[in-house]
Amino acid sequence: MNTRPLLNRRLAEFGTTIFAEMSALAAATGSINLGQGFPDTDGPEEIREAAVRAIRDGRGNQYPPGPGVPELRTAISDHQARFHGLTVDPDTEVLVTAGATEAIAAALLALVEPGDEVIALEPYYDSYAACVALAGGRRVPVTLRPRDGAYHLDLDELRDAVTDRTRLLLLNTPHNPTGTVLTRAELTAVAELAVERDLLVITDEVYEHLVFEGEHLPLAAFPGMRERTLTISSAGKTFSYTGWKVGWITGTPELVSAVRAAKQYLTYVASGPFQYAIAEGLRLPDTYFTGLRDDLRHKRDLLCAGLTDAGFTVYRPAGTYFVTTDIRPLGEEDGFQFCRKLPERCGVVAIPNAVFYDHREQGAPFVRFAFCKRESVLGEAVDRLRKLTV
Repeated sequence: MNTRPLLNRRLAEFGTTIFAEMSALAAATGSINLGQGFPDTDGPEEIREAAVRAIRDGRGNQYPPGPGVPELRTAISDHQARFHGLTVDPDTEVLVTAGATEAIAAALLALVEPGDEVIALEPYYDSYAACVALAGGRRVPVTLRPRDGAYHLDLDELRDAVTDRTRLLLLNTPHNPTGTVLTRAELTAVAELAVERDLLVITDEVYEHLVFEGEHLPLAAFPGMRERTLTISSAGKTFSYTGWKVGWITGTPELVSAVRAAKQYLTYVASGPFQYAIAEGLRLPDTYFTGLRDDLRHKRDLLCAGLTDAGFTVYRPAGTYFVTTDIRPLGEEDGFQFCRKLPERCGVVAIPNAVFYDHREQGAPFVRFAFCKRESVLGEAVDRLRKLTV
């Protein structure tokens, strides 16, 4: 009998995601799930009704166009101009994907060849590593490190990581899981490095509307970056319909065409009726987007205060809907062990940050909590977490 392992060796190191494990643990124990980053309420009613209307009217029930329905591509183009001052051709420079995750996968599969190096900011969203591996690339982590209550990028370390084999930089800002929002000075330095070394850049900007301090600045708007940058975002985080899986990628016609060549053999197309609904969502007034941000800022502050009271060292996020904490003040050092025992100890589920690192020891004492939940749920979670100091 053939003894070769069934799983492709490029994926062998990854196994089941920590999100599946911890969400299953939350369900089994009846714990409050502050691990996986999904809201516990639906988004705007008018967007949901737009999806229902599209289904009833027969729009999107069959295969939508490969690049995405024209209404959504136009809405994405208008969104980039409205919020970021970017001019994007909806016909040649926008590609709709099955969430940002597929956009990341398709972009890496399209642009990376075996042996190419991909630099990513560590800790990073776990699909980055898997997608780089599937493309045959080699991931090179540049570690964000905590200092003065926040995480920071060492620009010298980033520069030193670039070699003759570096194909692209994979950036995420606002950054999951640390909540870091890269500054204008940092992004200027990244852009100058990319131009100097002739690097491609993929930017994951799914939390673009969830910035509480500072501002979100798309890298594509910086000098010399439009022709070398693919910008990724999605509807899930902005409209709280994560299950619809509507994402997009924008860039030059040449870059988008390359990504589409890979994407067509992944899902081909997806989320037909939901594309029409998200097109309407992207046209909501500014009050929706500012209201979303202000609501999540309040929830951030509620959870951060509760975690501080419970004895954690808290790294207050400038963006996203996650907060990273240090468990060492609680006499703990192993985030995996801490998170697996936390449901039994106080009925709350979190995620160990070490899963987001190549250098596991760098993330060992850090744990991530999500605050994209109802205020009453966060209040109950805070009450339960106080048991850790009793």
